[in-house]
Amino acid sequence: MGSGVRAMFKKLLVANRGEIALRIICACKELGIPTVAVYSEADSQSLHVRFADEAVCIGPARPQASYLNIPAILSVAEITGADAVHPGYGFLSEDPVFAEVCDTCGIKFIGPSPEMIRLQADKCGARRKMEAAGLPVLPGSDTAVGTVEEAGEWARKIGYPVLIKAVAGESGFGIRCVKDPKDLAPTFASAQREAAAVMGSDQMYLEKWMPAARHIEFQVLVDEAGNAVHLGERECSVQRRFQKVMEESPSVALDSEKRNEMGQLVEKIFSEIGYTNAGSMEFLMDEAGQLYFIEMTARIQREHPVTELVTGINLVKSQILLASGMPLQEIVSRPLELRGHSIGCSIHAESPRTFAPSSGEIKAWNVPGGFGVRVDSACYAECRIQPQYDTMLAKLMVHGQDRTDAVHRMSRALDMFVMEGVETSIPLLQKIIADPDFQSGNYDSTILERYHRQPQLVQS
Repeated sequence: MGSGVRAMFKKLLVANRGEIALRIICACKELGIPTVAVYSEADSQSLHVRFADEAVCIGPARPQASYLNIPAILSVAEITGADAVHPGYGFLSEDPVFAEVCDTCGIKFIGPSPEMIRLQADKCGARRKMEAAGLPVLPGSDTAVGTVEEAGEWARKIGYPVLIKAVAGESGFGIRCVKDPKDLAPTFASAQREAAAVMGSDQMYLEKWMPAARHIEFQVLVDEAGNAVHLGERECSVQRRFQKVMEESPSVALDSEKRNEMGQLVEKIFSEIGYTNAGSMEFLMDEAGQLYFIEMTARIQREHPVTELVTGINLVKSQILLASGMPLQEIVSRPLELRGHSIGCSIHAESPRTFAPSSGEIKAWNVPGGFGVRVDSACYAECRIQPQYDTMLAKLMVHGQDRTDAVHRMSRALDMFVMEGVETSIPLLQKIIADPDFQSGNYDSTILERYHRQPQLVQS
């Protein structure tokens, strides 16, 4: 397996930073592929720089001048002889122009085609396509909405409360909830400003808000011949401002029959639309157990390790193998079998009370270990947390023989995580994992709201 990839990729450039860059480098080391790290001036002491075979500085700390600088990244690929690029998640991972330019330059983009990236980026277009393919979608606008007047018409048609979402949105940015018609105009304007600043487009769409939903997503791998396999689902219902805080696999809300039914449907759709590599399909589940499509994600997701723990499949390594042309059956050679239960937590450098970002030097760092515990991070003692980038410090994942075992393991792992010098979200995560509703599995996307209504519950 490894020798085939060595013949295909002489060298792989990692177009990212932090834990995902380190994760890609680890996969390449196991496959025998030399790596090239690109980094900003602020990241010169980062672990992905230290552990890559080569590293080249591409600019100052500001992302637009470094990690989003396509000409600089491609120049490094040409100079170092890299013939493949892995974008990770965030930054350029969902930029169809970057994927196209890579193809034009003869560099393999580790991910789906530019056409698929464009499809998922157009949330309205993706909704229409998935509805035509047989997936139920939430009531919403079927075209982009550019003015408050249009938004008002759609909101009256859909019925309040509604979500205002960016057509080109990702990672929870540009999403606002409107419960009262009088709040529509200022909220729409605020969402447009954020979407324009973050995504470069102020096109919005509206969707019915489902306040007590569960967020379920299916992970899929597809080879270049169109063969697809789903690897079960992740539940990501613990969210703050529409960004995922915790996840688990499998979801207690799905039985095996529903899992197989939806998984096979997702496989069929990914195959029929011409998707390749790793991707996921995201749904909201109502109180009756009905799943509604909300979006497709055309990249590896931050929460992918919980799927790895229950399937035993290395998703990042699988991405590289699929991009090399390897058939899916040589990567996933057994029927889907979810073994035990996994839970993941994203640990951020932020106040657990106000969620204000925290930056500075980590004074003490010791990660939990032991049976069934995994930590993905690029942090170390005396490293500096840079204010220009995402606040995530580490992903803490556990695996247990069942959900109860996993909950207990996560509780003790959070208690044993030593991190000093910056504020972290660990105290909040400890409260969530101890929450009776979370422990019973009877929770939904409103679970985090109680910690805002009752501030004493999140005191460190």
